[in-house]
Amino acid sequence: MSHDYDTLARWDRDHLWHPFTQMQVFVKEDLLIITRGEGVYLYDQAGRRYLDGVSSLWANVHGHRRPELDRAVIGQLHQVAHSTLLGLAHPPAILLARRLAEITPPGLTRVFFSDDGSTAVEAALKIAFQYWQQRGRPEKRRFLKLAQAYHGDTLGAVSVGGIPLFHEIYHPLLFPTLEAPTTYCYRCEHAGDCREQCLTRLEELVTAHHAELAALILEPVMQGAAGMIPQPPGYLARVREVTRQHDVLLIADEVAVGFGRTGVMFACEHEGVAPDLMCLAKGLTGGYLPLAATLATEEVYDAFLGKFEEFKTFFHGHTFTGNPLGAAAALASLEVFEKDHTLENLAPKIALLSDWLGDLAHHPHVGDVRQRGFMVGVELVADQESKEPFPIARRTGHRVILEARRLGAILRPLGDVIVLMPPLCISAAELDTLLDIATWAIEAGTTG
Repeated sequence: MSHDYDTLARWDRDHLWHPFTQMQVFVKEDLLIITRGEGVYLYDQAGRRYLDGVSSLWANVHGHRRPELDRAVIGQLHQVAHSTLLGLAHPPAILLARRLAEITPPGLTRVFFSDDGSTAVEAALKIAFQYWQQRGRPEKRRFLKLAQAYHGDTLGAVSVGGIPLFHEIYHPLLFPTLEAPTTYCYRCEHAGDCREQCLTRLEELVTAHHAELAALILEPVMQGAAGMIPQPPGYLARVREVTRQHDVLLIADEVAVGFGRTGVMFACEHEGVAPDLMCLAKGLTGGYLPLAATLATEEVYDAFLGKFEEFKTFFHGHTFTGNPLGAAAALASLEVFEKDHTLENLAPKIALLSDWLGDLAHHPHVGDVRQRGFMVGVELVADQESKEPFPIARRTGHRVILEARRLGAILRPLGDVIVLMPPLCISAAELDTLLDIATWAIEAGTTG
């Protein structure tokens, strides 16, 4: 069934509530309606082509309409579209759990499936809490997070979030947490070594509160929704040392940074860190279908074993937990990683991004450039020397993405931080085009 653009745009205005979108403003703009994708491109209803510069919200890995993934989903559809994991199993979930245990950091042997990043985090928080209850340490019930953290939008994930714009209004609904400073060196309030200041404060919090801390949760290497905030080398490894020393679980939220985004399969690999719990989503299915996983160590898993009447069960689950279609797509995606040598082929493209950022840093309205592998954030400012931000009402980041759209690329900012996170399969020539568009868009959006 097809409808003309005007009809769809009217129905969108009348009925569809878009996420993270001020609808009063949005309905006054031209609506971009995407009808299909191919490779690193998306196409609108008029047939115009756009480079997918943010991987359809950081999820797409191997491109749209990747034949191997299409075939996997269609093949599974011919078997069964969905069957519960509550008391039953199916081959795609079993095979994917086994594969994830093989490729994730050492010790993560148990896989609990859910639907998206938020639900993966919710599961991790509840597992960490229940683990200590059943280990005879009921006082260990608090969580330590980083400032500017983002781990999803469900209430548990919001409780361990730290972005006031997103989270403050829900404060009365949330459980209390402890907060360590973020490694936002560009706007660091501390004199001296920013890394040491942040680590020192985190260590102080763990040391002072370890008796009541169930876990520390963080995005390893790069905080995504915070504005692409990288952690200095050695930071993650030291966090692991501190948490292990003080008997605090470490939850690594790799929803955004996993599956090659930082240049390796999982960001924890950069510093040889093996967390106690790891959350995966987004790129897990190559960006095809909603599927998430929370991985745990055998030690954590063992705390949930016991006689039926002891009720040590993890009483948690979702209707579509481990959906066969999503699991089939994920298995196919992992095969493509190997067949295409995806990670090995990233290095020259990462270097291309780095060179572009080096040139862009001289732009008078570029305050800071931040990169970890294929994750890039460009912070725009009204004045480079003073770091004065643009007025909020000017919506500079939004102006930039509208210019990029006009030139043939889809971007989405984090405030006035322009994010680039294209599919890993993008060619060097396509990446060059995307960077040219971003350059022109930044120029037009900041000076126009």
